[in-house]
Amino acid sequence: MSHSLPDDLAIAVLLPCYNEELTIADVVRRFRETLPAATIYVYDNNSSDLTALKARAAGAIVVREPRQGKGNVVRRMFADIDADIYLMADGDGTYAPEDAPQLINTLLTERSDMVVGTRRGVTDDAGRAGHAFGNRLFNNLYKRLFGHDFTDIFSGYRAFTRRFVKSFPAVSGGFEIETEMSVHASQLKLPVSEIALDYGRRPEGSTSKLSTYRDGAKILWMFAMLMKETQPLRFFGAFSGLFLTAGLVLMAPVLVEYFQTGLVPRLPTWVLSVALVLQSMLMAVAGLILDSVSRGRAEQKRIFYLGMTSMRATARATRLTAPEASPSSRKAARAA
Repeated sequence: MSHSLPDDLAIAVLLPCYNEELTIADVVRRFRETLPAATIYVYDNNSSDLTALKARAAGAIVVREPRQGKGNVVRRMFADIDADIYLMADGDGTYAPEDAPQLINTLLTERSDMVVGTRRGVTDDAGRAGHAFGNRLFNNLYKRLFGHDFTDIFSGYRAFTRRFVKSFPAVSGGFEIETEMSVHASQLKLPVSEIALDYGRRPEGSTSKLSTYRDGAKILWMFAMLMKETQPLRFFGAFSGLFLTAGLVLMAPVLVEYFQTGLVPRLPTWVLSVALVLQSMLMAVAGLILDSVSRGRAEQKRIFYLGMTSMRATARATRLTAPEASPSSRKAARAA
């Protein structure tokens, strides 16, 4: 399918890489053919092979990020690079560079701040059944906790506006960075889109860097932390309900015995049940207070996001200040 793109927008292709010497040169070459006006950046994350050399030879700008982990690489990319449109993919060849214009056109036509290329067949596995099960589990959990904005929160093929990139406070260090991006968009109710794309397999000799159990545990922990930060009332309310239930269960037989005999023979049980009820009340109050704090932080992030220059305004300014633009055309544009 042919997709025409505006020629006045600065496009940056971002490729975080770790030991991808078998695929990175082909990925860079195909992105250069598909998006000839784009600047391609490869951020090498301590690779022990020839990833950096092959990426540079293929025409990419190569930068080294010494902090290990995809989240650290993405945070560095977003801080370093200025563009109107950012396209992020992996260097392992599982995402087709030929789909890039479709992502960018969706970003422009839908006026979205992030477009996610959902992976067809990813739950059928990309080589390991544990990954397929984890994808289903975490995507369903995300919908229950944060909403139904996304169906594939782990896709690494995404297009962003400058407004999204420069307002995203990335804190993750590893593969959980995609989850953080999705929660950021859901919390601020940013316009997002999804398009289904084919998901390829790694070539012979290339292995996934994702650990099913270790990275799964990190992602689960990130879910809990993001819920605490963005939905503290639900987070602490759940603990409050657990403490209250346990306290009432322990308290009930002691109260029954007291009303029957007027005695409290199981005093330690009574003390524990009262302590659990008090803890439940503390959790509920903490949730209420932190919910107000979280709302204030979300409002501040939203205001900062709205204060960022959109890619359309940037492109318009570029056109008006271009050398070939005549003074009369600039004056007319300002008047408009």
